[in-house]
Amino acid sequence: MGKFTEEINRRRTFAIISHPDAGKTTLTEKFLLYGGAINLAGSVKGKATARHAVSDWMEIEKERGISVTSSVLQFEYDGFCINILDTPGHQDFSEDTYRTLMAADSAVMVIDASKGVEAQTRKLFKVCGMRGIPIFTFINKMDRDAKDTFDLLDDIEKELGIATCPVNWPIGSGKEFKGIYDRNEKCVISYADTEKGTKEGTATRIPLSEEERLREMIGQEPVDKLLEEIELLDGASAEFDLELVRAGGLTPVCFGSALTNFGVEIFLKHFLEMTTTPLPRKADIGLVDPVENEFSAFVFKIQANMNKAHRDRIAFMRICSGKFDASMEVRHVQGGKVLRLSQPQQIMADERKILSEAYAGDIIGVFDPGIFSIGDTLCMPKEKFQYEGIPTFAPEHFARVRQVDTMKRKQFVKGIEQIAQEGAIQIFQEFNTGLEEIIVGVVGVLQFDVLKYRLENEYNVEIRLENLPYEHIRWIENQDEVNVEKLTGTSDMKKVRDMKGNPLLLFINSWSIGMTLDRNKGLVLTEFGR
Repeated sequence: MGKFTEEINRRRTFAIISHPDAGKTTLTEKFLLYGGAINLAGSVKGKATARHAVSDWMEIEKERGISVTSSVLQFEYDGFCINILDTPGHQDFSEDTYRTLMAADSAVMVIDASKGVEAQTRKLFKVCGMRGIPIFTFINKMDRDAKDTFDLLDDIEKELGIATCPVNWPIGSGKEFKGIYDRNEKCVISYADTEKGTKEGTATRIPLSEEERLREMIGQEPVDKLLEEIELLDGASAEFDLELVRAGGLTPVCFGSALTNFGVEIFLKHFLEMTTTPLPRKADIGLVDPVENEFSAFVFKIQANMNKAHRDRIAFMRICSGKFDASMEVRHVQGGKVLRLSQPQQIMADERKILSEAYAGDIIGVFDPGIFSIGDTLCMPKEKFQYEGIPTFAPEHFARVRQVDTMKRKQFVKGIEQIAQEGAIQIFQEFNTGLEEIIVGVVGVLQFDVLKYRLENEYNVEIRLENLPYEHIRWIENQDEVNVEKLTGTSDMKKVRDMKGNPLLLFINSWSIGMTLDRNKGLVLTEFGR
């Protein structure tokens, strides 16, 4: 096996998804700590003077202590080269989060042990389901009072419709948290609160067969309860089946506490054993194999103004096959041009390093002079194929945007169009009027604040947002077969166009969608745009 194949095979690319405050950023930092990528895990929230988490870089994120944009982190651990796509875990996350999942081969789902599955997790899960990507679950915050463990697993199975297979099992929670039981090795790993921010911890392993020693170490009652639960567990939980895990039908579950660093390395090791090397991807020529095919990639994210001093735009791409070399020429399929990718870099939060090479599975950022769009394919000059498009997800909140100073129309349009190209917001116009009225749709309401903040700071344009009552949006799948002008809608329906000129319908009530379909025979509506 040559160096080329070896490099691809040691790549693991995954996204971390979670609800706000489930501890995702802390977990990410602990991973980086094991990889030696950072020496001391930074505290995420706290005073303005505190260290910011490595993966948060935008000003607004530093002010609020949350991750708004997805960042990409790469580190080495145990012979693997790991690419983490960190996604915003906020209620107010954006489409960015969905798209990031299109660039990952698997997902790590972080769940707060006291809360179980929450609303946002459900949505993200849908996207994982759509792509059939494997999901690995880390139930965090066991050092705080948690829900009953069986209830937590039940919650995942009911809410997400996926079977669970606990790899290990917690002994108590909160002040009574004693450690975890490793089902495979049949031993108890006792809990020790490691020094915050370091990776050295003292965890004692005691085989389950040494009952006396266990009782001395963790107490009579916890041992009795554990033995009872193990018996229940062996009868009730799904058998471990790696094929099913890789098909997205079964999630392995680990327990721990990212803050005190307990159970994190155990989880990381299990995860790396079960995940796959970079996977083939669908294109219009069939499946493209990471090793057999030469270089190809697709753009899944565009970020403008990452560096205030240089008003730059970075296009993030996932390399799907082959090896990238900074000196090579590539074909930008949608743009119809052969070009050299400018300033290829790996971005470690806000630090960048210029790359000379990268392999299938890696995520690279390249300078974008305004030619790339989300979903674009890059391949070798002699080839010409396209990867499957990335769907546009339905926004759930809408607002009318007006600029305060009408003299700044040009900056306003440029700013709003550039931010829309990044995909965090979608912009619509009234169906039959000119560009005057702009309606913005977002997946999470925080994006309205981000839009306002960025237009003021990056484009010097002040705007007013007027919230609109629409909550549902549908693209017209068969627009060539229906006369959009003559559609008979409901009183709460509004016709708009997207940036590509496609007609869309906005509704206040979900039942209006059904009524509109009934009134217009042959009309086909869809929740995803192309």
